[in-house]
Amino acid sequence: MANVTLAPTFSYDTRRFGRVAVVHDWLTAYAGSEKVVEQILQLFPQADLYSIVDFFPESQRWALGGKRATTSFIQHLPCARQSFRNYLPLMPLAIEQFDLSSYDLVISSNHAVAKGVLTGPHQVHVSYVHSPIRYAWDLQHQYLSEAGLQRGVKSWVVRSLLHYLRIWDQRTAHGVDAFVANSAFVGRRIHKVYGSEAAVVYPPVDVERFELCTEHEDFYLISSRMVPYKRIPLIVEAFAAMPSRRLVAIGDGPDMARAKACATENVTLLGYQPDAVLVDYMQRARAFVFAAEEDFGISVVEAQACGTPIIALGRGGVREIVVESPDPERATGLFFSEQSVESIVDAVKRFEQHQPIRPEVCRRNAMRFTAELFKREFLGVVERAMEASVPFADIPPAVRRWRSA
Repeated sequence: MANVTLAPTFSYDTRRFGRVAVVHDWLTAYAGSEKVVEQILQLFPQADLYSIVDFFPESQRWALGGKRATTSFIQHLPCARQSFRNYLPLMPLAIEQFDLSSYDLVISSNHAVAKGVLTGPHQVHVSYVHSPIRYAWDLQHQYLSEAGLQRGVKSWVVRSLLHYLRIWDQRTAHGVDAFVANSAFVGRRIHKVYGSEAAVVYPPVDVERFELCTEHEDFYLISSRMVPYKRIPLIVEAFAAMPSRRLVAIGDGPDMARAKACATENVTLLGYQPDAVLVDYMQRARAFVFAAEEDFGISVVEAQACGTPIIALGRGGVREIVVESPDPERATGLFFSEQSVESIVDAVKRFEQHQPIRPEVCRRNAMRFTAELFKREFLGVVERAMEASVPFADIPPAVRRWRSA
C-alpha cells in the first residue's frame, strides 16, 4: 500500500461574519448529510445549531463539536425518537417556529425542510441542498410504488400531503439568498423545482482514512444500506447469472431478505460490518459495483480513494465522480445504462476486457472531494452571498466590520 500526499489545509477566521446559525433537518445518525454539517461547524465553530429533533448518538457527538441542537416541539412528541418521520406533516410548521432573527448569517443543510426557516431582509441565508424533498418531487411515483401506495384512501391522503409539501417547499425557496448543490445533478433538480441557480460544492469525503492499495483480488464488492433504490438484489441477481465471478456484499436493511433469496454460492452477504472491515474489502476488491441513481455517491469516492475502479449506473451524481475514458491517465471506471441484470452483466464483461484501470489514477481522482476543498469552496460561496445580498448601508455592524477589514 502507498500513501498519497494530501493538499495542505488553509486557515480561516469566520468570526467576521457575526452571529451564525446552522440549521439541519434532523440529527439522528452520523451519515452523509451530517458529515457536511460537521465540516460547516468546523468552519463556523461559533455557530448555534438548530434541528427538528436531536437524537444524535452521544458517542459521535464530537462530530458536531460537542454541540446540542435547539430542537422543535416534535422532539417531545410521543415516540419521536423511533418514529419522528411520522411527524413529517408537522415539520414545515416546526421549522418555522425557530426564532433566528438575532443572527446575521443562517446556513441550512437541507434534504427535507431546513431551508424553510424564516429569515429577514437584513440576514443572509445560504442553503446547502443535498436534494429537494425527493419523495415529494420527481421521485414521488417511485416512492408510492415502493411503499405500496398506488391506490386506495391511504394513497390519496399521502398524495395530498406531498402536494402540500411541494407548494410549501417552492414558496420557502424565496427565503434563500444562495443555493449550494452537492452535485450538478442536484443543481439541475434545484433549477427545475425552485427556478434558481445553485453553486456546486461537492460534499466532503474523509479520503484520509483510506490508503491506496495497488494489489487487488478476484472479487467484486457492493457496500450499501439495503434499501430499494440502491438495487442491491439486482446486483446479486446479476452475479448469480455469472457463477464464475465472486461478489461480496456489505450492508443490511429491508432488502436483505430479497438479496438472500436470489444469492448463489458465488455471492457472499456479510451484512453490517465495522468500518475497518469495510475499508479492507474496498482496498482489495477488483471493482466496486454501484447500481443506484444517487444525488452524489460518497461510497464511490471512498472506493476510488482505495485505488479501486468503479462499475456504475451512468445516471445521477456518479457521472461527476467516475471518469470513463480510453485515456489510462484519466479512466477510473465505466458505466452501464440500465438498472437490469443484462446491463450489469455486460458492464462486468466489458470491464474485464478493458485495459486495466490504474489504482493511482483512481486515488488522484478521489482527491477532488476532500474536506479541505469543501471548506474552501463553501466559504467562498458564503462570502459571495454576503457581498451580493444586502446593500452595504443596511448591513448590521457586526457583519459590516469584516467587509471593511
